[in-house]
Amino acid sequence: MLLRIKKAKGNKDRLTLLSQSALLDLHCYHKNWKPKEYLFEGQKDGKYSVQGVVNVVKKAAFKAKIRIPVTPHVLRHIFATHLLEAGVDLRQIQVLLGHQLTKTTEIHTHVATYIFKTIKNPLD
Repeated sequence: MLLRIKKAKGNKDRLTLLSQSALLDLHCYHKNWKPKEYLFEGQKDGKYSVQGVVNVVKKAAFKAKIRIPVTPHVLRHIFATHLLEAGVDLRQIQVLLGHQLTKTTEIHTHVATYIFKTIKNPLD
């Protein structure tokens, strides 16, 4: 249940998780739209521009009544943070985000303070 995104930001290939519900939605989408080269194609059958992706994310956030600024980059931060809070190893998050350095991944993972309550002090 992994998706490989070819030539993402920085012309790098990336991996991301695919949920069962998203898989069902993608199957329906593919059946109805029959994309030719890219899974999500622009109006002229080419790939989406960076601004096109930003617009899709902003429109979805507006429909979801999210009133803070949302960008694809913000979604990466949130995704990484949720994974870390769920107990996923930082190295695994690093691979999913396509980072070469763990330091870069640490920047993306904003740890909520309540997660520290789950850490057992080795002195206790």
